[in-house]
Amino acid sequence: MRKFIFNGSIISSIFSGIGALSATRSGPRDWRTVLLWVSWGATLAIAVGTIIKDAQAANELEE
Repeated sequence: MRKFIFNGSIISSIFSGIGALSATRSGPRDWRTVLLWVSWGATLAIAVGTIIKDAQAANELEE
């Protein structure tokens, strides 16, 4: 769990999610808002996938 919390890409994704939330609250709700959230979700998914792949590669090196 620690590898997810302290990873730079996850931290960056959390801060961009906060920015997306504030933009959603203050800005107009149109197609750009949807694209903002889709891009944030893709960023988060890529970050999580990279962490999982790195963890699997580290486990293979230990064996």
